Amino acid sequence: MQKITLQSIFDEYNNLGELNEEDQLLMLQAQAAANDAYAPYSRFNVGAAVLLENGVVLKGNNQENASYPIGLCAERVAIFATGANYPGIKIKAIAITAFSRQFDIHKPITPCGACRQAIAEYENRHQSKIKIIMMGEHGKVLVTDTIANFLPYQFKADDLQVKI
Repeated sequence: MQKITLQSIFDEYNNLGELNEEDQLLMLQAQAAANDAYAPYSRFNVGAAVLLENGVVLKGNNQENASYPIGLCAERVAIFATGANYPGIKIKAIAITAFSRQFDIHKPITPCGACRQAIAEYENRHQSKIKIIMMGEHGKVLVTDTIANFLPYQFKADDLQVKI
């Protein structure tokens, strides 16, 4: 049995400047999206930017509500906007970042479980991996080539015995 380590599934960079230009620009779009997040309760602004194969970038940010369960994460806002506006276009990459008005975020922000499942659905829908680029306000950046590295035993349409 082969042992899997984090180094084998994630590329780690010391800062944003070490990424290629395309990934840097996508992360800058995610940072801009975080600035516009509606997060009056948590004060934890999350931004996401999705790069499509046709070069279009769509942004999303967290949208909170006084009734917490009905808010939505930045990643799903961006992913669902992609599905609504560009349903036949594959997602090439998603960049995710966050900042807080209460403390510094020095580590990469990763998608929550629901967002991981939403990203997995789009990978499965288009039979195409989605690169995921993650960082906090500054510092280390993590990059992986597929959500399967977070969610190796994902729930898929096959589990429902449904063919799409």
